Amino acid sequence: MKKIELAKGINASVIGFGCSPIMGPVDSKQGKYAIDLALEHGINYFDVARSYGYGEAEGFLGRILKNKKNEVYVATKFGINPNWKANSFKKLKPLFRYVQSLKSKEPANPEVKKTAPSELSKKLLDRIEPLRGKDMRKSLEKSLKELQREYVDCLFIHEPHHSLKYVQELKETAEILKKEGKIRSFGLSALHSQEKLHKKYLDKFDLLQYDNPMVRDDYDEYKDSGNEQPDIIFSPFKGGLSQLKTNSKTY
Repeated sequence: MKKIELAKGINASVIGFGCSPIMGPVDSKQGKYAIDLALEHGINYFDVARSYGYGEAEGFLGRILKNKKNEVYVATKFGINPNWKANSFKKLKPLFRYVQSLKSKEPANPEVKKTAPSELSKKLLDRIEPLRGKDMRKSLEKSLKELQREYVDCLFIHEPHHSLKYVQELKETAEILKKEGKIRSFGLSALHSQEKLHKKYLDKFDLLQYDNPMVRDDYDEYKDSGNEQPDIIFSPFKGGLSQLKTNSKTY
């Protein structure tokens, strides 16, 4: 597996493991199998967030990677939190997964957009706006506890839907957290469609993360945003094509 230096000392595999479905649509058995398979094939970069699995993904990942702290890099995000309803939803997850499995067996219809997960997220997750330094620290402390780690390699702001009003305060908080040894880099995770909202302060971040589905017509134009920071692509197959195949020789 090829490696890329995302930030100083962070030599991550060129393919990372996104934990968004873990403990949500994907149960613990499937999740562990997928993570073990990723490790077996040389993937050492794992991307998670406070909101993933409606609050359970970080803890699950932390338990699996507990004895591999020096072998892997972990990124997490803040800005979207599970609310009290998410905790109540835990018991209903098996039923939710069952319903989703039935839907997955239905013939694919490219004209129909899958809205159920996003509608559910609106009910179980809260977006913090405006984001302040204290929100960043509070979320990170929770993440470190769940992940069973003393630090994370990357801490991202999680897809803000508005321009960051207190971006300088967030940057200063990130620098303090770096000095405390709790984070190694600071980044922004955002949708390409909302890039204009954040254009004026992208230089505040060590890393940028954008969605870049390969199936979009203008994919070639967005493979590199042109910014100085390394770009991390998420959801490359979102909305996807079943005929897309991997080329094992590439990596």
